[in-house]
Amino acid sequence: MEQSREVQTQLLKGRRDDVVPATKVNGLMGQDPNRRGSSRRWIVTEVEHSLRRPGTDHIDLYQVHHPDPATDIEETLSALTDLVRSGKVRSLGCSNLPPSQIVEAHWVAERRGLERFRTEQPPYSILNRAIEREVLPVCERHGMGTLIWSPLAMGLLTGRHRKGRPSDAHAARMHWVPQHMTDQRKLDAVEQLLPLAEQAGLPLTHMAMAFAITHPAVTAAIIGPRTMAHLDDLLAGATTTLDDDLLDRIDTIVPPGTDVGPLDVAYVPPALTQAALRRRKAGERAAVSE
Repeated sequence: MEQSREVQTQLLKGRRDDVVPATKVNGLMGQDPNRRGSSRRWIVTEVEHSLRRPGTDHIDLYQVHHPDPATDIEETLSALTDLVRSGKVRSLGCSNLPPSQIVEAHWVAERRGLERFRTEQPPYSILNRAIEREVLPVCERHGMGTLIWSPLAMGLLTGRHRKGRPSDAHAARMHWVPQHMTDQRKLDAVEQLLPLAEQAGLPLTHMAMAFAITHPAVTAAIIGPRTMAHLDDLLAGATTTLDDDLLDRIDTIVPPGTDVGPLDVAYVPPALTQAALRRRKAGERAAVSE
């Protein structure tokens, strides 16, 4: 942690006004269940950590990482508003929020005179297009920037992970293989996308990056290169333009507004993973009107 803090401090040293640091709050830090979520208590505590680590006096974009079913959105926005008004935070954002919660947050902010979310950070790639259905239109309607993550579908759109072939050396060294790397639906789609990219004279990574920023509602794509070669390749893809014919052919492989299986790390509403939240207790009955 100390080494990470030193790196962050060096990155900002002498150039704080030239960069726009963004960070998140919500994720579990350690084993204590109280050290997580979007409550006022945790937000106020965690922002001090986020300021201290890089040695700065303000955060340009502070984002709520995931929905928090245990905390009312008014409490979250009230705490964040206080941070903006105190000068510790410049702008607010959210990440992985379903469209209904984005709209609710805007409604609460307007009704209560609170700061509103200015950005949303959802997953988006050729293989994960569900946000085209509602999230992107909602963000456009409310004037929000969208900072999409995983434009390469967590590595599947690099072309290194193929159907019927072992994963690359990095994955082979791991004691586990992420579920998305073995999802046959995704691997089938990649097998169709590879020749499509080849026919267009493009590496698959370039086609994937270009696709991710083609949508007019996408403001920026978050990338995670490990080497300078990776960075150069992704930047080259970002300057690539896909013609309508190629985009139409991509649509036939992965229809607009659909996901080819979920991402391993995408937010899943608790009611979809906990059966007790979908089922009434014994003896309870819903009212039925005639």
